[in-house]
Amino acid sequence: MDKNTRKSSFGKWISPINLQNLFELVELHKQDIYTKKLTTEAYIKLLLFSHLQETESLHALSHALLDTDLQKTVGFESISVSQLSRKNNSVEPAILSCVFLDLVQKIHGFHQKTAKAMPLKIIDSSTLPLNLTHYKWAKFRKTKAGVKLHLRLVFMDKNTAYPDKAIITTAKEHDRGQLEVLVDDKETMYVFDRGYVDYERFDRMTDDGYFFVSRLKRNAVTHEIHSFSLPEESMVLSDRMVYIGAKSGRKHLSAFGSCGYQRK
Repeated sequence: MDKNTRKSSFGKWISPINLQNLFELVELHKQDIYTKKLTTEAYIKLLLFSHLQETESLHALSHALLDTDLQKTVGFESISVSQLSRKNNSVEPAILSCVFLDLVQKIHGFHQKTAKAMPLKIIDSSTLPLNLTHYKWAKFRKTKAGVKLHLRLVFMDKNTAYPDKAIITTAKEHDRGQLEVLVDDKETMYVFDRGYVDYERFDRMTDDGYFFVSRLKRNAVTHEIHSFSLPEESMVLSDRMVYIGAKSGRKHLSAFGSCGYQRK
């Protein structure tokens, strides 16, 4: 799909957003009380257009309003970079959060009717740097501040993937502390990197019936219980059931599947 096609279909692309709910949220938070042009609704539409078109700056987004279809969608013909910048700084995050959660609910409802296999949920985090002068509460290192976005992505198939949960913490917080919040469905297979490795928590998750896949740390101590046979042309190097943890002082111990893959 090229950019011209995306522009002409933009109105249909944003149609799942419940604009009535959005209006009520804006009224509740008094978000547009002094706004004449760049309303919260128009701002969200511009933000989504920016994402769809992969615009790289506020200047590029301002120039995008030369497109007549976009002008009709947002209700005005031009907007300055300074107005966009002010709106970025003043928009109420709770409104965007509610819009996000409402869309996730709609997607969930659709896929619950059509899903035939166990969904795959991928968990990862991204650190977003901040200016330490303005965000002292998010101090990360001696001269840096930052927050960390923990995102859970639902992967249904190669054409269907969407985020369904997001948590923001200070960048100092370790990834594994969010597993209790992000792993909450026993009908799902979770995938996460070794930044989330916590053997005691893995024990509890296994006992509670959760399914998950993770890379082990390089210094992980394992004790093989059983080795499973593999087809001759398999890309898997080994498939084993193992105990994880040292024998001495072992308090939390569970059996896990362990395998490696050969890369082509």
